[in-house]
Amino acid sequence: MIDVTHQINSVSRQVGKRVFKAGEARVVTVSQSYAAPLDDVWDACTNPERLPRWFLPVTGELRPGGHYRLEGNASGTIERCDPPKGFFATWEYGGEVSWIELRLTAETEERTRFELEHIAHVDDERWAQFGPGAVGVGWDLAVMGLARHLSSGAPVDPAEAMAWSESEEGRRFITASSEQWGAASVAGGEDETAARAAADRTTAFYTGAGEEGDTQA
Repeated sequence: MIDVTHQINSVSRQVGKRVFKAGEARVVTVSQSYAAPLDDVWDACTNPERLPRWFLPVTGELRPGGHYRLEGNASGTIERCDPPKGFFATWEYGGEVSWIELRLTAETEERTRFELEHIAHVDDERWAQFGPGAVGVGWDLAVMGLARHLSSGAPVDPAEAMAWSESEEGRRFITASSEQWGAASVAGGEDETAARAAADRTTAFYTGAGEEGDTQA
C-alpha cells in the first residue's frame, strides 16, 4: 500500500525554538516536495471538498478571521491567509492553543514544496515525555496522505486507513517516523538519550502499547 522507506525519506523534519512575548515556544517543522503545481497543492490544502480525501472533514469559514473545525480533532481561527502561498492559524486542541503555519513554494511549474510549522508552548515535563513526535508523527501521516492524494486523486477510506495504521506496515511507518523525529530533536540540541527515550514512548503511544498522554495529529 505504501512504500514506507521512500515516504519517510521524502520528508524533512526540523525541531527548534522561537521566543514570543508570552515566552519560549517549541517549533516542529515538516516538509515535503510534491510533483504537483502550486495552485493544485493550495487547493488540496484549503478546499473543504478535497481536505477529507487526504486529511479530515472540515467545517466553518475558511477565510481570514474565520473559525474552522476538523472532525474529531482540532479547531481554530485563521489569522492570516496569502493564497496560494500559505496561511497562519490557531490550533486549538485538548483545551490548549498552539499555532500552525503553512508555506507553499513553487519549485518548478509542476513541483511544489509543502512546509508546515506547528508552534506550541510546551512544558518541559511533557516535552521530556514525548518530544516532537507527539505532533510530528501525526503530521507525517498527514503529508503521506497528501502525497497519495496528489499522485492518484483517490480519496482516503477512513476504515482502510485505520486498518493500515494497525498493520505491520503501518506500525513500521509510525516507528520510523518517531525515530526520525527523535533524530531531528537531537539535531535541534536535545540530549540524545532523552530524545531517544521520548521517541520510544511516542512509538508505544501511537501503536497502542503506550501510556496516556496529550499527543495530537
